[in-house]
Amino acid sequence: MRERDIHDSALAPRGRDRIEWAERAMPVLAAIRRRFAATRPLAGVRVAACMHVTAETAALVRTLAAGGASVRLCASNPLSTQDDVAAALVVDDGIAVFARAGEDRATYFAHLEAALAHRPQLVMDDGAESTTTAIGSSARHQGEGDGASCDLSGCGKGTLYVHVDTTSNRATTGRRSGF
Repeated sequence: MRERDIHDSALAPRGRDRIEWAERAMPVLAAIRRRFAATRPLAGVRVAACMHVTAETAALVRTLAAGGASVRLCASNPLSTQDDVAAALVVDDGIAVFARAGEDRATYFAHLEAALAHRPQLVMDDGAESTTTAIGSSARHQGEGDGASCDLSGCGKGTLYVHVDTTSNRATTGRRSGF
């Protein structure tokens, strides 16, 4: 698969407008992006992000890239994918995006694999699909991974070659989720 799979690159100008609108509403993230661009604390870090491909997510992904991370983004929910935003990330920012609004099941899983193909050191996951895929595919990459730890309950059988750290069992989750 190529370094991207999006609907239409010609949609980028509209996506750029949406991303800029979202970034104006996220001043703290903009401040972090400026600091990251100056210090590049994520230089060389490979990130796979499986999230809603929206203007807000684009602002986060652009911040990670400004910090030096190599980011691959795929859709956690093809029904929420904004094709124009995906196009802007590819065309304007050079970010590898694998997302199409309404993509079928086979394409969805091919996009997950494409996002994980660069052996990420950090996986950002909005629904456990990429984490599950990374764990399931870790045997194929045995000896290639950078980490070998797991914070998910039930891990421990065999060796996990992808570092996994869940946030759903943290003390802050209740505050984030409203519970």
